[in-house]
Amino acid sequence: MGNTSDKEEFLAVLQQFESLIYKVCNMYASNTEDLKDLFQEIILQAWTAYPRFRGESAVSTWLYRVALNTAITHQRKQKSRPDTTNCLPADLKDNTHPALTEEYKIMQQLIGQLPSLDKALVLLYMEDRSHAEIADIMGISVSNVGTKIARIKERLRKKAEPYINDKK
Repeated sequence: MGNTSDKEEFLAVLQQFESLIYKVCNMYASNTEDLKDLFQEIILQAWTAYPRFRGESAVSTWLYRVALNTAITHQRKQKSRPDTTNCLPADLKDNTHPALTEEYKIMQQLIGQLPSLDKALVLLYMEDRSHAEIADIMGISVSNVGTKIARIKERLRKKAEPYINDKK
């Protein structure tokens, strides 16, 4: 990135989509220090890749893909399971939030146990992204997105059953 306008454009993209990067970091980082490291690594990877961005997809789609790929690689390097409380949106990390029910905590734990790519699909699905957007970000077909989401839902439903049956 040689000229000033490219740098300014990149910084504007980062500022516009900073929350997207933090969502990915929250899903994959195991603690605050790890989150900061991952955030910096994503920024570095995006900076390096930005000159090759051709505009064939939305910039948010491209950045999501860079962030997810970087986070998955980072998690593999860490070789440890993430702290599943980091899957929570920032406003729900405060235990006094009314939406933080026991069932919600259980689902977050179960989602946190999913393989990295499945977790990425769930993250995108929970953001109400269309199957086409998810397919574009993940680099898979639209029909594959639907199939994978259905299978993940079924797997989560089965894993959650013991907790649900205990309540009855």
